[in-house]
Amino acid sequence: MDIALWIIAAALAAVFLASGAVKLAQPAEKLAAARLTLGLGKTIGVLEVLAAAGLILPAALDIAPVLSPLAATGLVLLMAGAIVLHLRRRETKVVAVPVVLLVLAAVVAWGWFA
Repeated sequence: MDIALWIIAAALAAVFLASGAVKLAQPAEKLAAARLTLGLGKTIGVLEVLAAAGLILPAALDIAPVLSPLAATGLVLLMAGAIVLHLRRRETKVVAVPVVLLVLAAVVAWGWFA
């Protein structure tokens, strides 16, 4: 089970590192086209990059390893917000992605807290 958690955590970290980096690099016009304010888009980007680092580094370096499941819990909350946002916008075709990411982050949080 430990190896499976590491694989899931690494996959989540890669997804959120890439997603966060894209949000941080995008100009305001691109974020506006995605119907995100500049502040919200950049904040989400920072949270995603920090969570990606938090999933892997504390546990891998054995420095405050409790931060890794906390980062996974933060991603659960972030994805819950994304689900609500997509449903409010009636973007039902894309809501499956944050649902899957939420479930994977919850599995990692549960596995590392247990």
